[in-house]
Amino acid sequence: MSHLVRFADGAGDIRVGLLAGEQLRPLAVTSMSELLRHSVAEIRELTDTAGEPVATAGVRLLPPLDGRMEVWAAGVTYLRSEEARREESADEDVYARVYRAQRPELFFKSAAWRVVTDGEPIAIRADSANNVPEPELGLLLTSAGEIAGYVVVDDVSSRSIEGENPLYLPQAKIYTGSCAVSARVRPAWEVPDPLSLDLRMRILRDDHEVFDGESSTAQLNRKPAGLVEYLWRDNDFPDGAVLSTGTSVVPGLDQGLQPGDVVEIEIGEVGSLRTPVVLGADEVRGVLAAR
Repeated sequence: MSHLVRFADGAGDIRVGLLAGEQLRPLAVTSMSELLRHSVAEIRELTDTAGEPVATAGVRLLPPLDGRMEVWAAGVTYLRSEEARREESADEDVYARVYRAQRPELFFKSAAWRVVTDGEPIAIRADSANNVPEPELGLLLTSAGEIAGYVVVDDVSSRSIEGENPLYLPQAKIYTGSCAVSARVRPAWEVPDPLSLDLRMRILRDDHEVFDGESSTAQLNRKPAGLVEYLWRDNDFPDGAVLSTGTSVVPGLDQGLQPGDVVEIEIGEVGSLRTPVVLGADEVRGVLAAR
């Protein structure tokens, strides 16, 4: 299994490479955004002609986003998420309607510089009583809207703020520490069927499991290509984007995150994402500033 990665080498220089097992081979591009200005066929050729392996000692994997890349997300794409959103909301019918509608719910999630990755903290809002992780399959998209790879995304959300009023969705979804993306990108040409992937999420508290949920992307109500087509309508992504496809594993209303928890997400054939949980954005800001 191989992955595209963005990494800082022992000298601190940031590069893009192909990681297969313990072997890391640099690509002939300087950033992920530069890579995504190529077609998928050209990206595949770049991986086939990757450079000689480099020493991995001191290498640090970074979020696979840079430049003008953005993270967007789709909502209510699984029956379970539609049920959960109706459960938490004072206006249940709006979610039932979007689940059945032709046009999907799409919303901006994060700029590249605000994304965290494996081992870095996600945050729960200090002004929210109930906050949950949402494990999702993410699509790494070229500037032309081709699917170049797949990532694990945690769309951290405030259920209490969104449930109070659907118009509060941006505050529930978009804040520092609310978006985590796996450092490793599984190339699209190595995943035969993205709609048959097992997904699992665990929440650990004091080393004890307090939540364990499983699902499959086979339950996705919308095709990835259809979500991408709507995102690209009258929209421009010159450096590419990540589109998170929605969740089907939703903790109960009494199973919200607490500071000190650890969230573990695994998606078969794609990879994993493990993040500690903190209260408020201060610690996340420190991590972002130290990059």
